[in-house]
Amino acid sequence: MAAIAFGVAGKVLEQLGSHTFQEISSAWGVRSDLKKLEHTVSAIKAVLCDAEERQASDQSLRTWLGELKDVLNDAENVLDEFQYRVLQKEAMKRYGSTKKKVCYFFSSSNPLVFHIEMAHKIKNVRERVDAISGNKDKFNLAQGHEPSNIKIHKRDMTHSFVDPSNVIGRDDDRKEIIRLLMNPNDRRNVNVIPIVGLGGLGKTALAKLVYNDKLVVSHFQLRMWVCASEDFNVTSLIKEILKSALVKIDENFNVDELQFRLRELLKDNKFLLVLDDVWNEDRNKWMELEDLLLGGCNGSKIMVTTRNSSVATIMGTVPTYHLDGLSYEDCMSLFKKLAFKEGVEKQYPKLLEIGNDIVKKCKGVPLAVRTLASLLYSKVDEREWTSVRDNEIWRLKQNEGDILPVLRLSYNQLPFHLKQCFAYCSLFPKDYVFKSSLLVQFWMAHGLLQSLDNEKQQLEDIGELYIRELMSRSLLQDVYKDAMCDYNFKMHDLVHDLAISIAKGECSVVTKMSTLATEVCHLSILESGKEVTTQLERLSKVQTIIFKTEQPMSILKSCISRFKYLRVLDLSNSSFEILPNSIGSLKHLRYLDLTRNGRIKQLPDSICKLHSLQTLRLGGCNNLERLPRGIRDIINLRFLVVTTKHTCLSEKTMGCLDSLRFLLIRDCENLKCLFEGMERRLTCLRTLVVLKCPSLTSLSLSIKHLTALETLGFEDCKELGSMEMEGEDNQDLKLSLQNLIIRGLPKLEVLPQWLQGSANTLQLLWIGECENFTTLPEWLPRLKSLHTLTIGKCPKLSSLPEGMEALTALRQLVIEGCPHLSRK
Repeated sequence: MAAIAFGVAGKVLEQLGSHTFQEISSAWGVRSDLKKLEHTVSAIKAVLCDAEERQASDQSLRTWLGELKDVLNDAENVLDEFQYRVLQKEAMKRYGSTKKKVCYFFSSSNPLVFHIEMAHKIKNVRERVDAISGNKDKFNLAQGHEPSNIKIHKRDMTHSFVDPSNVIGRDDDRKEIIRLLMNPNDRRNVNVIPIVGLGGLGKTALAKLVYNDKLVVSHFQLRMWVCASEDFNVTSLIKEILKSALVKIDENFNVDELQFRLRELLKDNKFLLVLDDVWNEDRNKWMELEDLLLGGCNGSKIMVTTRNSSVATIMGTVPTYHLDGLSYEDCMSLFKKLAFKEGVEKQYPKLLEIGNDIVKKCKGVPLAVRTLASLLYSKVDEREWTSVRDNEIWRLKQNEGDILPVLRLSYNQLPFHLKQCFAYCSLFPKDYVFKSSLLVQFWMAHGLLQSLDNEKQQLEDIGELYIRELMSRSLLQDVYKDAMCDYNFKMHDLVHDLAISIAKGECSVVTKMSTLATEVCHLSILESGKEVTTQLERLSKVQTIIFKTEQPMSILKSCISRFKYLRVLDLSNSSFEILPNSIGSLKHLRYLDLTRNGRIKQLPDSICKLHSLQTLRLGGCNNLERLPRGIRDIINLRFLVVTTKHTCLSEKTMGCLDSLRFLLIRDCENLKCLFEGMERRLTCLRTLVVLKCPSLTSLSLSIKHLTALETLGFEDCKELGSMEMEGEDNQDLKLSLQNLIIRGLPKLEVLPQWLQGSANTLQLLWIGECENFTTLPEWLPRLKSLHTLTIGKCPKLSSLPEGMEALTALRQLVIEGCPHLSRK
């Protein structure tokens, strides 16, 4: 709770210290109240470090922190109204007609009335903060230094396939599981092998090690991997099995069609299916899925990982394989590998001695060893090591299945701003695949990203720093970069449990049977019905709503009217034909997700009143006829994903969108041209990706104005024969492009000339599935920063340019599917 209060206090102080509020406070006669508010919040923030350490053992302190969080949230909401009014005024100044301005002045929210109302609200919230601040004295809280800024320790990122060298002490287990997989069984054509062990022992890592073993790969004709997790929905599992086997399916397939596809897939194959992290204890559900899996060839196997022995009893057809903890020697090898840079442990024998003691406390659990080693990586201060070894958290009574003390310890060591970011991840389900760009936008919507050392950094860069720090502490796993240079990752289910326990009372998952605390602010709604509606009616301070299942329009309207302080509204995978006009009243809204709303045809014009909106996701809205005419009024928009029936995205349809940092245009069947009339626009754009736009033929934007562009990607645009843009003749072109990804452009023959403007910055170049691509330019060796060059399925490419040895930064070169080149 203290971490959350600390975060809100930081946001309030950041707002009060902004240039906007300096001007407003004088002009609107609220300077005195704002100054007093700033002074009081600063004094409170200074003691929250001490409160964080003491709250676990002091119920009255926890109660005070809860009251503090509430009043600081109210203060933030009041200040946020000011920010909204500033954005509204700016939009009116830029684009408002005379008629519009007159209507605005005489509306119920005209400036004179607003000044009076806001002065009253500020005074009220200031008095409440003063009262709360006065109560803190009875706790004798000490002022402490604010947590230090995060420091990123560089190390190689992990990926979805386990490198055998990173799995220590499991060779005997691997051999035994492989023996079971190879063992024929005349009584059954498909056998189920359960692997059971406590959370954090490495069941998934072992399964991956076996799954990718050369013997296993050659033995089975078909291999599939599915995370079963908590929701053992048979239809969903069939879809995931088919996707894992690279079978293309339509999301609208009914159950009969899906079952037919699965039977057809398996009937002539000896297959291996891994069901990872199974929790289901309902035998009927398993039998329903099992019946569909028995059609494989003799010798087919299903490997199941689970923490629950009863799950293994239900599913297994051979004796359960019980996974034990690692030996002390193996744990110590893992710890040294992750805690010390190579060879450094010999320089610090005392640290190694303390490390011995720490490893013994981990009781053979690799996740515990890995997490603590990551926490201590590159630290050489003996006091930091002893504080981990001697921390009182080890003395807490722990029942089997409890969250490991080491994970709580790792959380306690996080800076305050990372604690809140970590806790908010609990809103997403177990085994959820996070994308870094979206998680950063989610954090940004709640104001969780803080500039470091008062530098003028982009919020997106700060968010990526946060993610990399969580990675370096082993709180995120299965990390890899996708084709568009976005990090993808998961949370270990124990780490997810930790996030849930931290966020309890602040974040909640809503089902028909759940019980919500009245102070809850962030909701993930898994079910619908009267019981859910009744629970929502008891709440008033909700800032996040994520609909994870279909909801009626009545629920949506009720949420919009009731929760005026919403920052995030996720309506993805819904089937709304229209959105209510009332959505324009959500002036605090930062994040709106309408992804895969296949029935929606148009957005209400009122959506353009969302001047605070930073993220708008319209991908997969295949029937969306047009963007709202006034979209340019959303002047704070930074992240836009769009699918539309437009034939041309021009200034007229896109607006100016001068704040845009990320633009993804996808699945636009009719789109023929991009950016017509957008001269000197999109100057802040850093990522531009165009996917599956089969009619696209031309790009009209002037490249010389895209000076901030870092990542550019085009994929499956079969009519796009040239990537040339205006401005390529400029010899002094200075661009910042770092990543260029081109895939599925069969008419493309050569790279654009303007790419020379990124000679000093381009790091990654990926060209794939371009059937007519013939030549790499002679200037390619001038790309001094290029470290990754990948060329695939370009059959007409016959040679590489002279002077490739000049690419001294090149670390990875991959060429495949280029037969003329390989022969030469």
